[in-house]
Amino acid sequence: MTHRFTSRKYAPYLLMAPAFIFYIIFWLAPVIAGMIEVFTTEDGAFTLTGNFILLWKSELFVRAVINTGLFAVISVLLQYVLALILAVFLNIRFKFSNILMFIAMIPMAITPTAVGILWKTGLFKDGWINSVLTGLGLIKEPILFMNAEGFSALLLIILIDTWTVVPGVMIILSAGLQGIEKELREAAYTFGANKWRIFKDITLPILRPSIITSIILRLIAAVQVWAIAVMVLGHGKVPFLVERIAFYEDVIPGAPGSGKLAFTLSFTTTVAVFLTTMIYYRVSRQGSYLEAA
Repeated sequence: MTHRFTSRKYAPYLLMAPAFIFYIIFWLAPVIAGMIEVFTTEDGAFTLTGNFILLWKSELFVRAVINTGLFAVISVLLQYVLALILAVFLNIRFKFSNILMFIAMIPMAITPTAVGILWKTGLFKDGWINSVLTGLGLIKEPILFMNAEGFSALLLIILIDTWTVVPGVMIILSAGLQGIEKELREAAYTFGANKWRIFKDITLPILRPSIITSIILRLIAAVQVWAIAVMVLGHGKVPFLVERIAFYEDVIPGAPGSGKLAFTLSFTTTVAVFLTTMIYYRVSRQGSYLEAA
């Protein structure tokens, strides 16, 4: 009897043991090893700020921080507005709404590498974008997209990322819209509310959980952007935090201090993602409390 009781007591832990072992080996151990690299010198001596000072003095770090911040703010706002408009529009359920939903979801099926190749072939002087614009008579001379510098190049990456990401955000918001009962709208119309008041006072508050979820997910992904920028413009043209990690690990892995810079950048990016997420979550929660009060 006692043996049967103890076996039932510990059975859940035994069943979860493989997952914990996998977690420790393939996540926790690399994280600990990375933390050791961040706070040690090349000789193995402990240093609290040495690698961070080296990172601050490294080439393009400040630009990478600024670009990452601008990209996160602009892309999230742009993608969220477009996704919300599309979700509300497609939620009307008109005749061709399902077809439009299918077309809008096509970018989700394309991998980041394929997206980079697709848009890079279009951005060349003789690419398909200039060919289409010239054929429609919208331009007379080809636009030199690949010569973009500074904010123009950043905006180019934002537009490409928006094309890729908007469908995913739209689906999250569409799922939230489908949970809104029709009786609420009908009651609002009965009491004289117009469409804007219904959207502002009924739809948006009910969509708040979906909005918070989609924005947090997009903030996390936006801070970690790099693949599209490298595939389209190459390393260094529009530096981002994670793009610098790939640069130190893939382009100059044998250079002095490159490994330490990559680990320190990884730690810095992780902290940035965590703080960004927590700040937004706290602000959004406080906003909901104030509205409730």
